[in-house]
Amino acid sequence: MPASFLLVVTSVGSRDEANRIARALVEQRLAACAQISAIDSFYVWEDALREDAEFRVLFKVAASEYEAAERAIRALHSYELPAIHAIPVERAYAPYAEWVSANSTAQAGL
Repeated sequence: MPASFLLVVTSVGSRDEANRIARALVEQRLAACAQISAIDSFYVWEDALREDAEFRVLFKVAASEYEAAERAIRALHSYELPAIHAIPVERAYAPYAEWVSANSTAQAGL
């Protein structure tokens, strides 16, 4: 089944920040769920190679809610330039895709 949701990803510098952002988006019904993973990141910032322990937060978001989810992540994120990107889900188990859509629409009530 073609899915109409996205995997929205960001990374943050602490478990507390990851938990705070994940909880906020799920509570606001901008994401059906959020998963947090510890990662090691290598990147260039201010002309220097950096290596940091970070936490990746992966959100399951209805495609129609991407802009609202991005705004919420930006508002809560501590980084000057947060990585926020979306990966379209081409196919998904139909009942699961329906659950994601039903639970990541800000207008839906708990």
